[in-house]
Amino acid sequence: MVQMLCGGLAATALFAIMLITLVDVTGRKLWDQSLPGSLELTEMLMVVVIFAALPLVSLRNEHVVFDSLDRRLTMTVLRWQLRLTHAACAAMLGGVAWLMWHKARDMLGYGDVTAQLGVPQGPFVYAMSVLIGLTAAIHLVLMLRRPG
Repeated sequence: MVQMLCGGLAATALFAIMLITLVDVTGRKLWDQSLPGSLELTEMLMVVVIFAALPLVSLRNEHVVFDSLDRRLTMTVLRWQLRLTHAACAAMLGGVAWLMWHKARDMLGYGDVTAQLGVPQGPFVYAMSVLIGLTAAIHLVLMLRRPG
């Protein structure tokens, strides 16, 4: 379910970036007219791509790892190391999600919008917070799961 939702969200946003870029470049080359707000739209959609992909990376255990010492450690130490790593990731990501949730609330209260298109920024930060919170929850589940 998480893979389908987050993957679909990231894929849709990436496809939208592709279309915006196509329209923007075509407009500049053929009619000397850029797509208004294309940079802002691309930035907002990149936020969606990055933060929707983060839970997927954690779920698939595809983070960059340093495993040079793994051959020298016992399986018991490796299991504890993995659990502690997931616990640390869950705690840090949970903290960031909490901070971003409060930041989004403040941004909505202040009425923060993008410079050119006037799109409210708060909903994007709320979405970032939720996706980071989901990633933290995934790390909690991975921490409690028995390593294979």
